[in-house]
Amino acid sequence: MTKEKISYIINSISLPDYSLINKTQKLLDNLTKPKNSLGDLEEMAKKIAAITNNVAPKIKKKYLFVLAADHGVAEENVSAYPQEVTFQMVLNFIKKGAAINVFTEHTDTNIFIVDMGVKGDFSYLEKEEIFVDKKINPGTKNFLKEPAMSKDEAENAILCGIELVEKVLDLHDPENGEILLVGIGDMGIGNTTTASAITALITKTEVEKIVGRGTGVDDFRYKNKIEVIKKVLNRYEFNLNDAVDILSKIGGYEIAGMVGIILACARYKIPLVLDGFITTSAALVALCMSEKIKEYLFAGHLSREPGHRIQLEFLGLKPILNLNMALGEGTGACLAMDILELSCKILHEMSTFDEARVSRQL
Repeated sequence: MTKEKISYIINSISLPDYSLINKTQKLLDNLTKPKNSLGDLEEMAKKIAAITNNVAPKIKKKYLFVLAADHGVAEENVSAYPQEVTFQMVLNFIKKGAAINVFTEHTDTNIFIVDMGVKGDFSYLEKEEIFVDKKINPGTKNFLKEPAMSKDEAENAILCGIELVEKVLDLHDPENGEILLVGIGDMGIGNTTTASAITALITKTEVEKIVGRGTGVDDFRYKNKIEVIKKVLNRYEFNLNDAVDILSKIGGYEIAGMVGIILACARYKIPLVLDGFITTSAALVALCMSEKIKEYLFAGHLSREPGHRIQLEFLGLKPILNLNMALGEGTGACLAMDILELSCKILHEMSTFDEARVSRQL
């Protein structure tokens, strides 16, 4: 059933209703401002209108999913931090002590921390509303030695992402105009290595142009990271038309889960905000499953990771923010979601020229 459900979601994805863009533009032009004076904010509102099939969309709720998992390739000395940091940081998220907790609290964003494959046991915790257990395995295998996961595991992880979106949808009624905004973030020591391999493979870009310092690796680990990625790309034959094949060979569980979230958001016409390098690698994989998904995506920000710019150019996305950030966790996505919400508020809370009795442009 897993494979059938994923196929159903993919085959049910349709393009946004672009005919609404002109209608939303007319509403914007009737507000008390010079035409196009709010620039990209107006473009954001029009895109959300097309995605949600609503001329004047109003964001009802914002949800951020932070997916966490460990990567077997971490044993190859590709990170500045030990692998146990993934587990420790997830606990920090649950205790609301991380940057993303500060951001979501400030922006009134609902956050869910999702264990897709962390090495560690969270079962001793009392029930936490923000924690979701979707663990496939305690970390992927080292892809230099064997495929990161089985194809069944990759499909199960994608399905988990789809289920996360559907669970949120169960709480709302789109027929009543309850428009949702979803963002994704990540946590996983070693995942920039995995994301770099995915990016080099799909965009057909030289590894050296993609790989960054990740969590701040020294020169030795940086050069080693490049060699590790080159080795894995030479080790396997990849089918770029088979996203499950790519995920099974490289990983990781959190990236596969985010692929599911992206597919589901496109299927259910929910605007989806990417965070940085890791989440955008998931978008590249999802693109292999359906070209239509990129029409539902917003790039939250431009990461310091050099490969992120390459990813965004490949997807044709313009970052909303550029704050020189490279933390992950969904921090860039969370901030951008607030701006997207604001772009829609303009349509509802600004006065028109007639309402304000302001003279129009000559």
